[in-house]
Amino acid sequence: MLASAVAAVSPGLLMAKPKLASANERVNLACIGIGNRGAQIIDDLYATGLCNVVALCDVDMGAPHTVDILKKFPNVPRFQDFRQMFDKMGNQIDAVSVGVPDFSHFPITMHAMGLGKHVYVEKPLSRTFQESELLMKAAKKYKNVVTQMGNQGHSEANYFQFKAWVEAGIIKDVTAITAHMNSPRRWHGWDPNITSFPPAEPIPDTLDWDLWHAAVAKQHSYNHDYVNGQWRCWYDFGMGALGDWGAHIIDTAHQFLDLGLPYEVECTKATGHNDFFFPMSSTIVFRFPERKRMPGLDITWYDGVDNLPPIPEGYGVSGLDPNIPPPSTGKLEPVKLNPGKIIYGKDLTFKGGSHGSTLSIIPEEKAKEMASRLPEVPASPSNHFANFLKACKGEEKTRSPFEISGPLSQVFCLGVLSQRLNTKLEFDRKKKIITNNKTANELLIGPPPRKGWEQYYQV
Repeated sequence: MLASAVAAVSPGLLMAKPKLASANERVNLACIGIGNRGAQIIDDLYATGLCNVVALCDVDMGAPHTVDILKKFPNVPRFQDFRQMFDKMGNQIDAVSVGVPDFSHFPITMHAMGLGKHVYVEKPLSRTFQESELLMKAAKKYKNVVTQMGNQGHSEANYFQFKAWVEAGIIKDVTAITAHMNSPRRWHGWDPNITSFPPAEPIPDTLDWDLWHAAVAKQHSYNHDYVNGQWRCWYDFGMGALGDWGAHIIDTAHQFLDLGLPYEVECTKATGHNDFFFPMSSTIVFRFPERKRMPGLDITWYDGVDNLPPIPEGYGVSGLDPNIPPPSTGKLEPVKLNPGKIIYGKDLTFKGGSHGSTLSIIPEEKAKEMASRLPEVPASPSNHFANFLKACKGEEKTRSPFEISGPLSQVFCLGVLSQRLNTKLEFDRKKKIITNNKTANELLIGPPPRKGWEQYYQV
């Protein structure tokens, strides 16, 4: 590692104070991860008219999925190693977008924050519980650094509606939430009876395979089923359906019902469970205690094509938010039940979709009865990308900063541990430890990072 890069993130050393762009300035943005979802993030940030793209970085620079962004910004400096990018261009960068696999969010984000750079990080925030914990601590330490996790629906209609309905007492006394994502996943159809990882294949000429692993100590031989979104399938690299969609479905309930962390997480179904990749279908129950004047609440998560949740009478048709970005594999396939949630309160039941989709009261007769009593919901002043860039200019506060998105991501980390071990976990919310399973408790932190990456794990 470059000497200056090491110094930049050493404990207790902040190399530069965060810079807020002035009202007439654009934010100078470096983009790390420029293909697939990373490319979509860049396009959305640039479309706001609030930023200049000043650097592009990708471990697979020049691969087919990076070509469109390279053509769009042909004269922007290019790098494969984010550390070299910061070393050469740090004083020209105000903020970064991090659109890379889940397992490599953490070191890149820590490095950027240590240099005083504002960060937009795709969801989930990290792959392990401890990484999210450290990112929250770093956000407090570098308090002038603007942070935003990329659950873009958190700046759309559902965010403002959920907030207004909770404040008006429309959503209250919630005791159960059903969250469901029943679309086909990348690993569906794989043989769950495997006994090893896939065989080695030739590494593409464009790819720095060693750097692709980032801080992960356990190295894997290259295989096409690890890259371009396939990393999401494997426990070693991804977060499965829960990490992929949970932040688009549970986010507003988690924030505005003040859920925090659960005291118990139980995987009650894991069809095709194995030690390598995620189940074909899962049911996971998250149990949250009483909070202030709110009752205890259970969230039950359902994924898998045929693992549909129970549907209440009067549910009607499930809608699909037209603004959901398509996956890199193409369009979202039609399914029996679109991704979303059902919220059960003492007096009212609500159904909703994912991302920015708004809630509706069910059944329809009850919705008509309540129509005149519903509060006015303010329009969003900015989408998620503009919200981040305006915060970098001191004009707004981000809606999904690490203090909010960190605990949400930790909920998903606990859920993935229950899937991986196919068991029930008891969690001490104050000490932030798992009390009934030593292996699971060790996995909250995960294995030590590989040599040369240890400094990112010190705040």
